[in-house]
Amino acid sequence: MKKGGGVSEQRDERTGMGGKKINGPGWIKNKKKMMKKNMQRLGGAGLSLEAFANAKTRNNNYNPAIIKKQREFYKNAKYLRKYKRSLKQQEQQNDPSTTARPSEVENESESEDDRNVEQKNKKSKNARSLKELYEKKHEEQEKARLEREAVVQAMKEKREKSDTQRKALKEKMFKKTRSGQPVMKYRIEHMLETIEKLNKGSLQKFFESGKKISSVSSLTRTATTRCIP
Repeated sequence: MKKGGGVSEQRDERTGMGGKKINGPGWIKNKKKMMKKNMQRLGGAGLSLEAFANAKTRNNNYNPAIIKKQREFYKNAKYLRKYKRSLKQQEQQNDPSTTARPSEVENESESEDDRNVEQKNKKSKNARSLKELYEKKHEEQEKARLEREAVVQAMKEKREKSDTQRKALKEKMFKKTRSGQPVMKYRIEHMLETIEKLNKGSLQKFFESGKKISSVSSLTRTATTRCIP
């Protein structure tokens, strides 16, 4: 019993509250936390002696007499400035040269305004002329584009028409009878159409050549009549 009791007493001396060793890392940490809580509860750390002495010996700059004098000085300076300004205005009103200056300034400002108006008018005219030129050019370009599109459309329609005619003619030419012979009716019609076209072309050429011959003969006649006395 004594032996067991002695061991327990030694264990209590070596360990603190919570079973932690004295002077160990956990025990020191808990002690610091407790000290911090106590300082916060008491209002924080106190002032040092040096800080306390400086606080007691610090001069107080608040002096009502000095503040009153400063206010009077600023007030007098304000009245003095107003008095000087009124004197200057009276001198300008009595002096004719100073009265003439505002009119000159007004005239200069009016002339500047006139110049600004003229410049604005010129700019507006230039902008208007440029706009008109742009619109005119745009209209010309649009007109040329429409003409090109019309020509292309006409050529396309003409090509489509010729293609349809060619296809129809091909179908007619390849038609056959029950016995497998080609239908001569369409072939003969095609031959007659080609002959008519050739005749029309030759007749036009003949008439054109006849007109040329008649014009040449008339010229020769006039020349001969002029040459004969």
